[in-house]
This record gives sequence, structure tokens and C-alpha cells, in this order.
Amino acid sequence: MASHHFDDGLDRSDLPVTGLAADYRSGEITCRHSHLNAQLIYAVEGVMVVNSPEGRWIVPPTRAIWMPGGTEHWNRMVGGVRMRTVFIRPDAAPGLPRDCSVIGVSPLLRELIVAAVAVPLPYSTESRDGRLMRLLLDEITQMDVLPLHLPTPRDERLARLCDGLLAAPDDTTPLGDWAGRLGVTEKTLQRLFRRDTGMTFGEWRQQARLLEGLEQLATGSKIVDVALNLGYSSPSAFATMFKRQFGVPPSAYFADAAGD
Repeated sequence: MASHHFDDGLDRSDLPVTGLAADYRSGEITCRHSHLNAQLIYAVEGVMVVNSPEGRWIVPPTRAIWMPGGTEHWNRMVGGVRMRTVFIRPDAAPGLPRDCSVIGVSPLLRELIVAAVAVPLPYSTESRDGRLMRLLLDEITQMDVLPLHLPTPRDERLARLCDGLLAAPDDTTPLGDWAGRLGVTEKTLQRLFRRDTGMTFGEWRQQARLLEGLEQLATGSKIVDVALNLGYSSPSAFATMFKRQFGVPPSAYFADAAGD
């Protein structure tokens, strides 16, 4: 089911920051849309898969995605999602991200987002609420950008290959075989991957697997099942790769996502 919750003008406000709460059912998908102001997409509960023409991002409750104003995107909900999001005027603060990116959400930033949603509008920039919004902006600019992005290639042949890998994350077909199927040389395919995604074929496939694994873990799948679904030889091989990419083992990834 598709839905849209942004017809109240909050995403076009002249205020530096405005907050919005929206709850979604599992599997719900928002319409393709964009906002005049930038958006920090965050959920205190549940996991979102955020898509844009540039790629896809996985957003668990310990992370948020920065979406610049004017960027078309649509979100798919994994489990019930309680979204608490903020819209930010592009000139609200120096040092705000310029590109779509996933950032870490500290306990302080989480509480600031939740508090921002409850602020009555309009507010004065010199009031307590205005200072709260300024602190939220300060905290956003301090957060680290995280590797939760899977770029979408523009080349049609590459897109077919990547769609195949997304449909079958456990596929171990070598690059040379893909090149034969697509009627190009292996070297050409390597060059296209670098040009369109900034990654090698192996890096892209690994990222696709890990993000799919993250989504499966979010729905409560066991680590052993996820590892086998993704074509890893053992749960420990999956856990090693997961920790290398995300900094914590899969068993700990959702442990610090507290409820609201």
C-alpha cells in the first residue's frame, strides 16, 4: 500500500527546522515524492528502506538518512515504523550534508528529534524551542556518515546485472560469466562498475548482501538463516564481513535501538 503524509506544508516552512511524526504499517510504501527543504528521515522504531534514483539505503533506529531538498525518493517499511522526522531549511546551518547519506544517531540527537516533533509551530528562533532546534542542527553536523548506501548504476546492462544480484543475494556467478551473458568483456564490465557505482563488482555484491542481511535481521531472522540465505559458507563468515563493514557484529546491531 502506498501512502503520503506531507500535505501540510511542513516541508516548505520558512522556519529553520520543523518536526513531523508519522506511523506506518509493515510493508507500507510511500509515494515517490520530494520536499522543498532537506529532510532527516528517522524512525524511533522499525526499519526503513529508502530509495532514490541514486540508490538505496537501509535505515535502522540507530541511523537516519539525510535527504537534500528536491531529491525524489520513496520509502518501504520493514516491520511497523514510527517515523519521527525533521525538515531543515538548506541555509539553516553551515556544515549540513550536501548529498544523500546515512548518519549515526547519538542518544542526544535521538532525543532532540523526538523533542522537535513536539514543538508547537510557529516558534521564535530566540525561544527555548528555537535553541532546541539550533542544538539539533549542531548535533547533525557532528555525526559520522555511515556505509549503508547501495548505488544504482545508470548503464542498462549493469542495471540488469545488479537487479539479478538483488533478486538472488546468494548468487556467486563470477564477473566473467556475467560479462558473457551481457555481451561485453570482463574489463568493460569492471570499468562500468567503477564509473557508475564507485565500487568494484565484488564490493557492490558484498554491500548488496550485507544490506539485505541487515533487512532480514530487522525482521527477526536468525543469524544462521541470514548467512545461508546470502550464500555465506558459515554464520561466522557472515559475522566477520558484517563487523568489518558496520563496526559491530550482527548480534549487537539492533541492541542499542531503544524504544521511545
